[in-house]
Amino acid sequence: MNLLRNRQERIRFLKFMVVGAIGAVVDFGVMNLLTHWLDAPLVLAGTISFVCAVISNFIWNRYWTYPDSRSRPLHRQLLMFFLVNTAGVAIRIPILWLLEPPLLDLFNRLALSILSPEFLAKNLTVAVAVGIVMLWNFFVNRYWTYNDIDRKQAIL
Repeated sequence: MNLLRNRQERIRFLKFMVVGAIGAVVDFGVMNLLTHWLDAPLVLAGTISFVCAVISNFIWNRYWTYPDSRSRPLHRQLLMFFLVNTAGVAIRIPILWLLEPPLLDLFNRLALSILSPEFLAKNLTVAVAVGIVMLWNFFVNRYWTYNDIDRKQAIL
C-alpha cells in the first residue's frame, strides 16, 4: 500500500492527523493544568497527559479514522494500541527529561517578557516529543493495530 497513491489511505492519514491534533490539545491542556496549577514536575505531568491523550486517540481512531477495523475485539485492539503507545512513552520520557533543561537555559538567556521561560521550555519540549511520537504511533498502529483493514481490502 502506498500512502501517496491510495486516496483512502490519504484520508485515513488526514483523519489520524486530526485525531492527533485533538490528542495534542488534551495532552497540552492536561500537562499545563498539572504543571502550572498543581506544580507537578514535567515528567509526571507529561506522562499523565500522554495517557489521557492516548485514551482520547484510541476512541477517535477506532470509531472515526478506522471504523472498518473493528474485526478485533475492543479489549484486544485497545491492548495493541496501548502497547504501541507505551513504546511511545518510552520514546517520550527521555525527550522530556533531556530537552527541557537546555531549552529552559536558552529561554532564560533570551529573557522574553511575554511568556515565562518555564512555560516556553515545557511547551516546546512537549511539542518536540509529540511530533516524534506521532510518527511512531501512526506507522506502527496502521500496520499492526489496524492491519485488519488490509485483510478486508485483500478479500474485496
